[in-house]
Parts: sequence; C-alpha cells; structure tokens
Amino acid sequence: MASINQIPLTPDSTYHIYNRANADDLLFTSNKNYLYFLKKYEYYITPFADTFCYCLMPNHFHFLIRIKDEKAIEEWMQFKMKKHKTLQGFRKNKTSDETLKVSKNLEGFISQEFSNFFNAYTKAYNKKYGRRGSLFMHNFKRKLVSDEAYLKKLYQLKFRVRQKENDDFFRLYE
Repeated sequence: MASINQIPLTPDSTYHIYNRANADDLLFTSNKNYLYFLKKYEYYITPFADTFCYCLMPNHFHFLIRIKDEKAIEEWMQFKMKKHKTLQGFRKNKTSDETLKVSKNLEGFISQEFSNFFNAYTKAYNKKYGRRGSLFMHNFKRKLVSDEAYLKKLYQLKFRVRQKENDDFFRLYE
C-alpha cells in the first residue's frame, strides 16, 4: 500500500491536503503571509482543482479539494507549456501506450504544481524573514476522500472547529 504522501492525485477525485511547519516554526506570522499563500494557491492549484474549504492556521493548513477532469488539467498543462516553452517529461507521447502515459503525466503534473506552489511560498517567506531551508515539515500529505463518513468527520474535526479559532483564514465554499 502506498504511503500517505505517495497517493497519486488523480482527476475527478477529492482529497484532504495538509501540512505543517518545521519544528516550532510558523508558516504565517502576519496577515500578509496568509494572503500571499492564498495568492500562490490561486495561481498554482485553482486552475486544476476546485476548493471546497480551507483552514490556514499559524503553523499548519488544511484544504479540501476536488481535482478537476482530465480536460481541465490538460488545458492548464498546455497553457503552462506555451508560457514556459516546455515542461520536460509532461508532454504527451504519441505511442500506443498514450492513455497510460498521459494519465501518469497528469498525476506527475498535479504533484509538480503542488511542489511549485509550496516552493514559491517557501522562497518568498525565507527571503522576507532572512531564513534558509525547509519551511514545511515534510512533503505535503494527502488523503483520498472516498466516502461520506470520512468527509463528515473531516469537515467537523478539521474545518468547523478551526473556523472558530481562526475565522479570518477559514473559507467554506457552498
């Protein structure tokens, strides 16, 4: 069985995405940090994922998202390829195994966009606060939300309770 951070992010699936800061560090020390994090999220993640809700806490975050369909992801990939001339390893291969390769490319592309998102935030945060090294504890974690019971538990424990703690950076899309 794949470890929690190796679960592939696949089209048309819903995930709980989360991570925390290294040691006793904070991810957000001012409202500007929260807003910048969300701005980067909007750029890197929103084009291929619908966000149901999120909660940003000073030392960790949670997102409940649904990865869009293959067509939406491919359109974002094409846009990025044109903008950056190439996304090595993510171009479609015209072979008999095209479907499998495109599927793996989509999973790789999605994971890479999350990596780009976290790296962009970390670089800006480190520069602003004169720090070096990893800001996040590990690679981001993800859990597939495959049943309603887990969805309800997740919503109650991770999102509704924390809304009261940090109402400014909690959002539920209804």
